[in-house]
Amino acid sequence: MYRCALPLALVVSCLTAQAQTHRFFPATALRGELIITQFPDAQLNGKPARLAPGARVKNDNNLWVPPAGLAGQKLTVHYTVESSGLIMDVWVLNPAELANKPWPATPAEAASWQFNPGNQTWSKS
Repeated sequence: MYRCALPLALVVSCLTAQAQTHRFFPATALRGELIITQFPDAQLNGKPARLAPGARVKNDNNLWVPPAGLAGQKLTVHYTVESSGLIMDVWVLNPAELANKPWPATPAEAASWQFNPGNQTWSKS
């Protein structure tokens, strides 16, 4: 049986460092505030919303989490919506990603701004 010989402190520091980095989000990802009320029901930016069957939620460490486990928490997220209007992908933002502003909150903003996928920044045109 193979066992990792890394000290626990090193593993924790690596995970902490990873949590502070930017992930790569698609240009279709919008920023909003999400509260999962009773899965699959939610509130997105104060309005009723619903998670799609098979919706994927990743926490601020980029680990998949079951959506029902986040019920009742007010989360700042990036999210994508499928063609039917249901929320498909959700990323709970870490502090480094939260500081990355501006980020569009509506499809209209995303359509009128310019996205640089290399450094994950938006600029208002």
